[in-house]
Amino acid sequence: MNILAEELNRSLSGTCALRLLSDIGQRMYFPKGILTQSAEATERAHKFNATVGMAYHHDQPMILDAVQEQLPGLTPKEAVAYGPTAGVAAFRELWRKELIRKNPSLHDKHCSLPVVVPGLTAGISYLADMFVSPGDAVVVPDMMWPNYRLVIEERRGGKLKQYPFFDAQGGYNIAGLESTALAAAATHQRVVIILNYPNNPTGYTPSRVEADAMVAAVLRIADAGNDVLIIADDAYFGLQYEEANLRESIFARLAGLHPRLVAAKVDGSTKEDYVWGFRGGFVTFSGHGLDEHQYGALVKKLMGVIRSSVSSPAAPTQYILLKAMQNPSFHQQKEQFAGLLESRYRRVKAFLAANPAPKGLVALPFNSGYFMCFLCDGFSAEALRLRLLDDYGVGVISLQERWLRVAFSSVELEDIDELYRTIFAAVAALPRQR
Repeated sequence: MNILAEELNRSLSGTCALRLLSDIGQRMYFPKGILTQSAEATERAHKFNATVGMAYHHDQPMILDAVQEQLPGLTPKEAVAYGPTAGVAAFRELWRKELIRKNPSLHDKHCSLPVVVPGLTAGISYLADMFVSPGDAVVVPDMMWPNYRLVIEERRGGKLKQYPFFDAQGGYNIAGLESTALAAAATHQRVVIILNYPNNPTGYTPSRVEADAMVAAVLRIADAGNDVLIIADDAYFGLQYEEANLRESIFARLAGLHPRLVAAKVDGSTKEDYVWGFRGGFVTFSGHGLDEHQYGALVKKLMGVIRSSVSSPAAPTQYILLKAMQNPSFHQQKEQFAGLLESRYRRVKAFLAANPAPKGLVALPFNSGYFMCFLCDGFSAEALRLRLLDDYGVGVISLQERWLRVAFSSVELEDIDELYRTIFAAVAALPRQR
């Protein structure tokens, strides 16, 4: 093992963060190589700096006029220079301030400085590299983002352990989460749990009461002698439409909560700030009793994962968002878009309340985010999807032959009723299983 990895591991000695690290996580480090030497030269090379592999002209990175014309608000350095491995420092600091503003419970808690990653998918994947070894259990609900399977099972060789998302009363299945996590942890006394709210595909966010019960369940799992990593996948954070919804990230309630618990928040501008193609995300850690030196060790291991994959996240999108977030009307503009999405949500709710669904099509609970789902009982969700696509020109997503996901976020308000009438008509026209 590299001496730098050993040093980081010693920094984490005695913490559950070290015990939770995967085989890759144990070996990972940030090298004192070209990037470190270039950073030193930036500070101390007062005559010539011949370190970094970029082309300069008149003390600025070379940039084609054809490129600069497309990015008039950025300097050549902001537009085309390499960004730091962990992200632009000012962007990271501003995101941390925003985290506390949006999650007031974090005000007096200790967390790492957020690290920029190239999209939330990358954030989930990097955490899997750091904390999931082949054969490790990762607990997720049955109604989950399908990419978890590709990341956890196919890339890292982990094993997804699933529980039904909803309980018999139509609420969040906290008992199922707890029992599945305890069973998964039984062999090695460690478990990884992914919590995603608003959830993709259901569009469901737990209530504050459910969140309290969930935190209590996680504490019981840790109190039973298990090391627990909670990954809070907050891709759709901020789009809650009902008063009872948990408005903060579950990360805020779990941060620093128990010596056997590490919480990792994966979030970003991608959906929160309506810049899907920017591929911008963050990873933030919190653990009971971890000091700045230990957070630094986790961050350096994450930087090693970034360095060994994409080298560094794209700088231009970071600078664009940094400048946008400093715009005085930034939050007002976001609220306007969130209002548009909520109006579509309300329209879907109103249609479903006024129009009984065809037999076998059951609308599942939803209260937030981009989506809602139907349970298809007695017929194939994939058959319905294909019927809608081929006969009606309507695109939706089928999941596991059981559920039909509808993204009301991408349909204009005035078209919502027609969309759902079409879905109902397609169901009525389907041949049924006997």
